[in-house]
Amino acid sequence: MQTRIIAGVIGGAVFIGAIWFSEWTFFLLFGLLAILGVLEFYRLMGVNNVEPNRFLGVLLAAAVFVMIFLDQKAMIRENLLFILLPAIMLPFLAELFRKKAQPFLNIGVTLLGVFFVAMPFALLSLIAFPFGQYSWQPILGIMLLIWSADSGAYFAGKSFGTHKLFERISPGKTWEGWVGGTILAIAVAWLLAEFMTDLTRFQWLGIAVIISVFGVLGDLVESMMKRSLGVKDSGTLIPGHGGILDRFDSLIMVVPFVVAFLKIF
Repeated sequence: MQTRIIAGVIGGAVFIGAIWFSEWTFFLLFGLLAILGVLEFYRLMGVNNVEPNRFLGVLLAAAVFVMIFLDQKAMIRENLLFILLPAIMLPFLAELFRKKAQPFLNIGVTLLGVFFVAMPFALLSLIAFPFGQYSWQPILGIMLLIWSADSGAYFAGKSFGTHKLFERISPGKTWEGWVGGTILAIAVAWLLAEFMTDLTRFQWLGIAVIISVFGVLGDLVESMMKRSLGVKDSGTLIPGHGGILDRFDSLIMVVPFVVAFLKIF
C-alpha cells in the first residue's frame, strides 16, 4: 500500500506538471504513454502464436501521434495527414516477408494496437488546442474528472454497493458506485467551469457525463481483455498500479467521445 501511495503521488505530480508546463512536455508525456501502451498491448496479445509486428506498430503509433500534434500546432500542412492512409497498408505488406504462422492475426493485432491504444492518446491533441494554441485546461480537467468519477465510484460502492453493474466482467462494480462516481464527476465539472474557462460550463458538464458513462465501460473492456488472457494486470510499469492500460483504460475509451462532443458543441 505504501508503494502504491508513493508511486501515485509522484506520478500524479509529474503528470500534472507535464500537462501544465508546456505543449512540449504534454507531447513527451502522452507520446511516451502511447508507445509504452502499444508495446504493453503487443506483449499481452503475444499468445497462441500471435506475433504482432512490434517495430512497425510502434512506428505507426509514433507517426500518428506526432503528425496529429504537429497539425494542431500548425507546423505541417493539414493535407500531410493523408500520408497516414497508405501507412495503414504497411503491416499487410510487411507480413508477406515475415513468414509467420498466422499472418492476418498478426496484422489485425498490429493495427488494433495502433487504433485502440495509440490513437486515443493522439486525439488528445485535438482537445489540447481549442483555439489554435495549447491550453492545459481541457486535458487536466478531463484527468480530474476521470479521477473524480473513479474515486466517487470507489467510495460509494464500498459504502452502499449491493447491485452488481456487470458481474460477469467485473464483480466488484455496482450501480450504486456508478451513481456515486457520476454525481461527484458532475459536481467537479461544475466547479471546473468556474476556474477553467477555456471550456463552457455546458462543455464541462457534457464531458463529465461522457466520462461517467464511457469511463466505466473502458474499465470493463480492459477487464474483459485481461480475463480473456488470464492476467491480473496489464503490466508492472507503475509500482502498485499495474501497467499503462490499467491506469489509462478510462481515458483511452472516453477521448474519442469527448473529441466528437467538443467538435459538435
